[in-house]
Amino acid sequence: MYKLIAFDAYGTLLDVYSMGVLADELFPGQGQALCLLWRDRQIEYTRLVTMSDPGGSRNYHSFWDLTIAALRYSCKRMGLDLQPNHEQQLMGQYAKLSAFPECAAVINQIKQKGIATAVLSNGNVAMLSSALATNQLDCLLDRVISVDEVRQFKISPATYALLPAHFAVRPSETLFISSNAWDIIGAAWFGLDTYWVNRQALPFEEIGPKPTYTGRNLNDLLAVLPT
Repeated sequence: MYKLIAFDAYGTLLDVYSMGVLADELFPGQGQALCLLWRDRQIEYTRLVTMSDPGGSRNYHSFWDLTIAALRYSCKRMGLDLQPNHEQQLMGQYAKLSAFPECAAVINQIKQKGIATAVLSNGNVAMLSSALATNQLDCLLDRVISVDEVRQFKISPATYALLPAHFAVRPSETLFISSNAWDIIGAAWFGLDTYWVNRQALPFEEIGPKPTYTGRNLNDLLAVLPT
């Protein structure tokens, strides 16, 4: 039995593409494309920062700041006129992203099995606290861990090392859950068992360890846990 189940937040518990409705209201016909580019650039910035400074001291920016920068870049690249009030609305919505509908029930069932639960996320504490509280998930989690503690982003091994540091569990006693294939690979390289939430029925990456388990949503996770 696992002693700890840790979730990625963005894309796994929180739907980053739920921004599309608001984005399309602000930029008709461009909302979905903007969200896709925004997300891609956001992750690219985390990699750029981490690779440029493995010590995490000189070039680190919070995930919130990188998200703003990624939004500004994406709008410029798409030729969209991002007014200050547009940015404020979009970032305000990002702070309270919608959770996927099954999240609360699944985490609650995990808790009933006596397994500790956590979030390990690139997000900084303030933005995670806001989004998780909005969806009433905060009360179901034993701990919310931000990579801010090590000033590096996933998939740096230092980020996954935060889990055994906080819970005093071995990697073999931990199941890490993410919808991001690159995150699954990073966690597996660190030595964690993994569960890939493949909501879009995508092929897995051609490099790196395959996930220990795969499911279409979090409901499928319950099938791999002891009854």
